[in-house]
Amino acid sequence: MSATTIPVSAATRPGGGGQSFARRLWRGPLRDPAWARPALFGLLLITGVLYLFNLSRNGYANDFYAAAVQAGTRSWKAFFFGSFDSSSFITVDKTPASLWVDEIAARIFGFSSWTLLVPQALEGIASVAVLYAAVRRWFGPGAGLVAGAVLALTPAAALMFRFNNPDALLVLLMTASAYCMQRAIERDRTRWLVFAGVLLGFGFLTKMAQAFLVLPAFGIAYLWAGPARFPRRVWQVVVLGLSVVAGAGWWVAIAQLWPASSRPYFGGSTNNNILELALGYNGLGRLDGTETGSIGFNASSAGGAGRFGGGGGGGFGGATGIFRLFGSEFGGQVSWLIPAALISLGALLWVSRRRARVPVTAGVAGSSASPVTRMRAFAAIWGGWLLVTGVVFSYMQGIIHPYYMVALAPAIGALVGVGATSLWQARLGMAGRVTAAVAVAVTAWWSFVLLDRTPDWLPWLRWLVLIAGLAAMVALFAVPALARALGASGASGLARARGLAWLPLAFALVAGLAGPLAYSVDTVNHTYTGAIPSAGPTVTGAFGAPGGGQGGFGGFPRGGGGGFGGTGTGTGTGTGTGNGTGTGGFGRFHGGTGSGSTGTGTGTFPGGGAGRFGGAGGGFGGGLSGSTQVSSALIKLLEQDSSKYKWIAATEGSQEAAPIELATGGDAVMAIGGFNGTDPTPTLAQFEAMVAKGEIHYYVGRGSSSFGGGTGSSAIASWVAAHYTAQTVGGTTVYDLTQPN
Repeated sequence: MSATTIPVSAATRPGGGGQSFARRLWRGPLRDPAWARPALFGLLLITGVLYLFNLSRNGYANDFYAAAVQAGTRSWKAFFFGSFDSSSFITVDKTPASLWVDEIAARIFGFSSWTLLVPQALEGIASVAVLYAAVRRWFGPGAGLVAGAVLALTPAAALMFRFNNPDALLVLLMTASAYCMQRAIERDRTRWLVFAGVLLGFGFLTKMAQAFLVLPAFGIAYLWAGPARFPRRVWQVVVLGLSVVAGAGWWVAIAQLWPASSRPYFGGSTNNNILELALGYNGLGRLDGTETGSIGFNASSAGGAGRFGGGGGGGFGGATGIFRLFGSEFGGQVSWLIPAALISLGALLWVSRRRARVPVTAGVAGSSASPVTRMRAFAAIWGGWLLVTGVVFSYMQGIIHPYYMVALAPAIGALVGVGATSLWQARLGMAGRVTAAVAVAVTAWWSFVLLDRTPDWLPWLRWLVLIAGLAAMVALFAVPALARALGASGASGLARARGLAWLPLAFALVAGLAGPLAYSVDTVNHTYTGAIPSAGPTVTGAFGAPGGGQGGFGGFPRGGGGGFGGTGTGTGTGTGTGNGTGTGGFGRFHGGTGSGSTGTGTGTFPGGGAGRFGGAGGGFGGGLSGSTQVSSALIKLLEQDSSKYKWIAATEGSQEAAPIELATGGDAVMAIGGFNGTDPTPTLAQFEAMVAKGEIHYYVGRGSSSFGGGTGSSAIASWVAAHYTAQTVGGTTVYDLTQPN
């Protein structure tokens, strides 16, 4: 296999002097084929339709973040800190950058489902455009288009770019940072390293330590392939690290130095310290499963406050190990093209072996290009991204959810895009064709396996991808011979030969992208709400599944799975060690049984005791942050004299508080114990003092969607029950804290 196996394109600048701006915009760089820029616009248009179509069906998606966005539109302090409520009692359990984007949109256009979710879709479109630019810059527009299409059609991307979790912005920032790294490697310009570092710093402000998973690959890539002498490269990498610190540190410093008495408690931390949150619950704790404050059942549902997703990688993510990403939990989300990406990475490293390092700048200023250096750098940036992130996801012991897999999609797209370009190269040698054939065969086989996990869903599709893969393999070897024969027959034969060159790529794209496309379309056509969505059809053995119709996250519209409750339209019997039935399902818990009904669900779970999950009265699906409905009678009561109180109510955990905040238009509700009621705030003494000062009007008892509860919140609930009279409003227990016994 020679270096020409993987074509490398010199970096180009838009040309066309004397042309109008519109013409230059449509045509793009003159070195690109005439079809390249229109094809890019077509890809972005299709991506926009996919991500924006019927977007409002997801409602507020994740109530937890939606309530925080609404709070940020009412208070600049809540905006800056990422507070869950407008009175800034406690923050969400992440840094606030992703909330800022939604809050700015909501402040300009008003708070609604569209202003909440459209920014995520636009971030997805931008991610596809940036990935195209990065890959095209070194390997041409064909590779860039394939890379962008792979990212756009990854099921986890189709889910997250229509959802208000932080992952959409995180992917955009990491992809843009990788683009800056490529620019830095092209020329000895430290400013591109600064840009890359600042973008990763903002990635930390989006989802904390996960943004840093790509940093080792970026540093190695520059040390290995940077254009300057090695000593200069070393200090430039130091500058990269300092830029990361600057990009994130300005906010962290302000947050840490701000007096604790006048800012919200940092949700998810154990000691009101943002660094402890970053290193613990959202950092090293995710790796070894020791994250304090991990999602756990409340005392009534699991015999005490336990964990849900940690401890050896069980719960949400399945067993840890090298094949974790290919299992039922994560396989359909992202793994379709991982084998092809790894084969492409191996080819890049093999082709660029044993070559002297030549600065990439040689091809930028008009001298001879340096394909070997670019291949090395590209392999380090995108291959390192895939390997490091994939290994961490495979072995982390703490909380991990299926939608996290979207972080792998840009790297997979980049590597597959480069590998795919070899499929239409006339000079591809026999070793290259064998490698490409193996990649296509493995991809088609793995797509068949993934589709076979849902045998009743589009049963013909798995056979289509298998046939397309076989056709691509045959075309890889037959087309060159046929092209040579046609080329010998004259000009007309040569033209037909050029047309045949696309056949292997066309069949390979069907084999590789038909499955992800079907999963993505299925995702777009179903409603998702809640904190733990999962793309595509229900897979036996997987935890999450989509809602159906007006059902929220966790419903089983195509049957299968017992559940927590909700308002999905599916019914069925769960698999594994637990089963259940209901008109709405959320997932399944091993070792227990459950039943669901519209609005509420009951079940028995490991550890003893009866747990209750689900919506509270119809509408969108309930469950964990899942657009739970609140009775109009309760809202009417809580809104009485609301302007007189700092918090119109207090309740245990944000799962109870978020629906109330959203239903009241953003009135502050105190989420005792934070996300799932386990944060150590407020203490009983602090709560008693706030009640004595008349800052809290009502205490709302824990309902069917509660998902936590620590010792502090239990003590507060007991104190309230002992000193105030309970009343039932709209099926919910309420205490008026202004009227003691």
